[in-house]
Amino acid sequence: MHVGRIFLALYFLIPGISKFTSWNTSVALMEAHNMKMIPILLATAGIAQIVGSISLLLNRHVVICALGFAVMTILINFNLHDFWNTYEGVNPDRELQNFYKNLGIFAGLLLLAAVNMEQSSKSE
Repeated sequence: MHVGRIFLALYFLIPGISKFTSWNTSVALMEAHNMKMIPILLATAGIAQIVGSISLLLNRHVVICALGFAVMTILINFNLHDFWNTYEGVNPDRELQNFYKNLGIFAGLLLLAAVNMEQSSKSE
């Protein structure tokens, strides 16, 4: 359980940091998908990923972070990995792969939240 939580945390921490260190690349990806309010969404996502990941690494607020990341993952899936749409310079086969990978991450986050909710209800 701890190893899975740590890997999920790292899965969000590294991209959270890269949203700031590779800002222009992230903006270009979002622009390619015709997204709006890019700077605000990108900064919000980056901060949420960094803070939430650190919280998961410290085993704090696990249910809130896992559910928040689950929502973020689904939103990203439908907005950035929309393989059913065609965008210049975007490979739909890669987006399909990312879409399915993110569904697995989503499932793992739901399981992490469920197990932690169950554990907290037993300790009460």
